[in-house]
Amino acid sequence: MNPDPLPPVAAALDRLGIPHRLFTHAGPVESLEQAARERSQRPEQVVRSILFRLAQDRFAMVLVAGPAQVDWKRLRQHLGQSRLTMASAEEVLTTTGYPIGAVGPLGLPQPIPIYVDDSVLSEAEISIGSGVRGTTVILHSANLLAALPTAEVGVFRQISD
Repeated sequence: MNPDPLPPVAAALDRLGIPHRLFTHAGPVESLEQAARERSQRPEQVVRSILFRLAQDRFAMVLVAGPAQVDWKRLRQHLGQSRLTMASAEEVLTTTGYPIGAVGPLGLPQPIPIYVDDSVLSEAEISIGSGVRGTTVILHSANLLAALPTAEVGVFRQISD
């Protein structure tokens, strides 16, 4: 028996039969650029899973590529919300089961609406949080979408004019 169980996101992908590989960083990850460099990726290939609090006990997750920033106004309009906030570290852990820096959109303890910014799909290979700090899951963006059949794809990032 394997003494180190798979990170939860990798285990979820295994259950779905989605091909992926794990990458474990040698030490702490301090920046998006460092994470990308160590994974032999560009920052745009590193997908951040950001949890937003919509209301008491109501959350949504937005996946965005690399350094892109979520457009809060666009997201509020899309969700029909007059107000939303980023979830606190405690809310992230309680809602996803994962610490900040390791959040991924799979293997969650309860369903959360997931919104995928189209920037995530512009890269063939991406990396996502595995549920364990210092370890990431690398997979094809099309396979991530296949693993998230209820996710909604759209433009949720800020776009400069």
